[in-house]
Amino acid sequence: MRSKTTSRVTTPPGPTPKTTIADVAKEAGVSKATVSRFLNHRDTLLSDDIAARVEAAIAMLRYTPSPMAQSLKRGRSGLIGLVVADVTNPYSVAVLRGVELACREAGYLVIIFNLGNDRAREQEAIAALTSYQVEGFILNTSGYGSMKSRQTNHYGKPAVLVDRRHANMHEDFVSLDNAYAMTIAIDHLIDAGYRDFLFVTQPLANVSSRLERESAFQDGMKRHASTVRGTTFEIMEDDAKALDRAIQKLRKRSGARTAIITGNAVMTLVVASAFARLGLRYGLDAGLVGFDDAEWAPLIGTGITTVAQPTEEIGRTAARCLIERIAGSNIAPRQMLLPGRLILRGSSQPAA
Repeated sequence: MRSKTTSRVTTPPGPTPKTTIADVAKEAGVSKATVSRFLNHRDTLLSDDIAARVEAAIAMLRYTPSPMAQSLKRGRSGLIGLVVADVTNPYSVAVLRGVELACREAGYLVIIFNLGNDRAREQEAIAALTSYQVEGFILNTSGYGSMKSRQTNHYGKPAVLVDRRHANMHEDFVSLDNAYAMTIAIDHLIDAGYRDFLFVTQPLANVSSRLERESAFQDGMKRHASTVRGTTFEIMEDDAKALDRAIQKLRKRSGARTAIITGNAVMTLVVASAFARLGLRYGLDAGLVGFDDAEWAPLIGTGITTVAQPTEEIGRTAARCLIERIAGSNIAPRQMLLPGRLILRGSSQPAA
């Protein structure tokens, strides 16, 4: 006769419930308010015996208070919200590095929201970050609508704008000095012998940094009108054929005395692809200077001459300004324009 066997399925134990302040209070035989006083270093209000009991209960239960909860009780979260237009842009990454370093030094953490160049999501981003109790905002966005709507967009939190201005803005603003940066690029190319210029930019679309660079380009052409001429070319990143035609037209008119200035690192890559398609040699068939000194700039061709933005310092400056505002500073809004630096490489060698 076969004996019966009984199998038993053992259920693994679930996660240990997190110890709460109520558990500590129960173990110490005191109220939660008493434990809270102890945790907030107000144990001078407690007797030595009660303080010792609370301390012993915390040690036995291995209770660790939530840093976020502690901060919120003190009226602050230690969080700063950073909204960027496009996190894939090398500029945004470099600014983020500066923001994060300055915030870390001051004891803050950064939460980032990427808009993906969708300006319709700006208010959604600010609302989402507000739900995390951020203490202020650093905004690298496309811009706002009316002044009336902007008064409530920050939910009463201070904000600092980076790179892109907003109409009627009343916030601190930190950016590259676009006029100076364009001036040093044009002056360098003129000194190198170039005389016919093409400024290649993403659609201006009321983006202040693009508009400022384009305006500075036109001013430069007017300033040297007796010896040079230039055209602005707005392009979508995928419109390669139109860019090829524009470059070929320029070269047919001026040959090797043609130079191209690009509005940012994204456009520099677009133009570099055009050089490859058209078989152009950097600095020999056409000159090239790009805004933003990306890590790959020295690696393309003979190296691409760039106007380097002080991106990390822009991020640090924006963070410091915001932290001052969080601390209660009410001085008039500031506009801080930081100078760019020309980095010379083979793409702008003297024209033939």
